[in-house]
Amino acid sequence: MATMKTFLSALVLSLLFALPARAELKIAYVDMQRALLEVDAGRQAAAKLAKMKQQRQRDLDAEQQALQQLHKSFEKQKAFMKAQVRNEKELELRNKLAELQAKFGMLQRELATEEAKLTKGIFERMVRIIAAMGEAEGNIIFLEKTESSLLWAPKSYDRTTELIRRFNKGEGAPAPRR
Repeated sequence: MATMKTFLSALVLSLLFALPARAELKIAYVDMQRALLEVDAGRQAAAKLAKMKQQRQRDLDAEQQALQQLHKSFEKQKAFMKAQVRNEKELELRNKLAELQAKFGMLQRELATEEAKLTKGIFERMVRIIAAMGEAEGNIIFLEKTESSLLWAPKSYDRTTELIRRFNKGEGAPAPRR
């Protein structure tokens, strides 16, 4: 990640120095995370993800409660068990805990994959809108606020609101297939 940021910084600097002396270069930035959270399609994706996460969490909670009940039952009875039976039950509980932990990890990966799938098209559309904004303004470089490590810039350089407005109006959508 740091290597990519270094490369992008070097690329931007080389572009700055490669411009003719009389070319006026403008810089603007967008906050893609904010835009994703505020465009209609982003809100819909977030709601869908929240619903998926909530359902998965309910399932995991139910399994965790069942495992806790098994553990409580085991703790009450273990003093009366033979060593071999106690060891088998302990192993069974450890295996069930490991299965639950593996399921949790799998569900987290599943949610991350679903999030990437839901947001990919949104981000692609935003990039098309940003390109159109850049073409219209000419001689402008757009930075992404968080990924470019932008620490501060005047609010007048922020084009996030314009990106959100244009996205919600339908701009940047791929042309319908014939």
